[in-house]
Amino acid sequence: MESVAEALARLERLADAPELVRLAAVFADAGHELALVGGPVRDAFLGRPVSDLDLTTDAEPDRILELVVPLADAHWDIGREFGTIGARLGGTTVEITTYRSDAYDRTTRKPQVRFGTSLEGDLTRRDFTINAMALRLPGRVLVDPTGGVEDLLAGVLRTPSPPEESFGDDPLRMMRAARFTAQLGFALEGGAYSAARELAATIGMVSPERVSEELRKLMLAPGASAGVRVLVDTGIAEHVLPEVPALRLEIDEHARHKDVYEHSLTALDRAIALEQERGHAPELVLRLAVLLHDIGKPATRRIEPGGAVTFHHHDVLGAKLARARLRELRFDNDTVKAVAELIRLHLRFFGYAAGEWTDSAVRRYVRDAGDLLEWLHILSRADVTTRNRRKAATLASAYDDLERRIAVLAEEEELAAIRPDLDGEQIMAVLGIRPGPEVGEAYRYLLEVRLDEGELGYDLARDRLLKWWAERA
Repeated sequence: MESVAEALARLERLADAPELVRLAAVFADAGHELALVGGPVRDAFLGRPVSDLDLTTDAEPDRILELVVPLADAHWDIGREFGTIGARLGGTTVEITTYRSDAYDRTTRKPQVRFGTSLEGDLTRRDFTINAMALRLPGRVLVDPTGGVEDLLAGVLRTPSPPEESFGDDPLRMMRAARFTAQLGFALEGGAYSAARELAATIGMVSPERVSEELRKLMLAPGASAGVRVLVDTGIAEHVLPEVPALRLEIDEHARHKDVYEHSLTALDRAIALEQERGHAPELVLRLAVLLHDIGKPATRRIEPGGAVTFHHHDVLGAKLARARLRELRFDNDTVKAVAELIRLHLRFFGYAAGEWTDSAVRRYVRDAGDLLEWLHILSRADVTTRNRRKAATLASAYDDLERRIAVLAEEEELAAIRPDLDGEQIMAVLGIRPGPEVGEAYRYLLEVRLDEGELGYDLARDRLLKWWAERA
């Protein structure tokens, strides 16, 4: 991080936003406190982009509404029960929350909401010291009762209250620690790390939806593999994503297979780098698929006569396991389906690397990948983590060749939308049949012909269809 003076200057510039200046003046004139708090303050210090703004005040929700509505282009009170009022002021979205001093009964992470009376009291109840800083407005006084600035400078995640209490009150904070590790590159302070290990099982009281949202943010972060390590090393992953720690297979004395867990994290790092090199924004489907692509290995591991270690059909089993886990975590159906499909396909390339593929095989590769082709390219390349430079170069060259052939064939024919030369209506007309299973059977036959031989044209496709129909009869 840059110097504190430079960081404070960025915070000052953030406070200069016209919407904030107007809002602060209105609250001050009404006799209420107002402070910029949490994430925006942290991110301004770190030089990270700041979009939506979080504020806190001594005013209660009804009073916040009275003060904000005349200034706002739009407002909402969906969080009113928890003291939060949202509003859009010009191009800025703000959430203003009454000071809180909640109580927890340790049977649920949902607190008994209690409004507080001071900014300092509100800050000390927050998850980490780096999120427990505020800038009083309009006076622009930095309030940091728990040493957040020092922890920002040190790159440390520390809880304002004893970590056993903080994580005990809200176990989701443990996953937030892993997420901030991934996003910011910070390290979890020793006491907090120990508390997370001790309380890992309490993550079970958090809803799957909240867990998956934290996991989504973690996986989209620049240092996703570091965040995964925190989940695994603290034991939290055993309760939310147990297939990942299960990858830590015992390596036999002759080291006949590599560490699957370390391989998966290395592959994730490689995929993120390739994502950036190829100009893509962070892609959740790709990153989940890379992390989970080998989760079928523990159950399929076999030591063959002669000592070779095999994992036959781990792609198929891995896809099934990933589908079940992601559904349990309440990921949306499209994400679940796409991740499972990428895992199912992730070994296809290695068949290509073993020998020359026909044009038909290349077409099938493209057809089977469909809209996931680019992610399959990245997954397949990231999966090559061998330290044998010659082997790595050979595999990279093979994949370069495969992508070149796909590009060449795509110029010759519309690979991304391969269809038979005859559609359903034409098939029925040629064969003189009505809608029914035979139409689908004929369509699939022509699709196989198209994949094997390329585009035939109407006349030749019709002749082939009639010949197939006669032989079928």
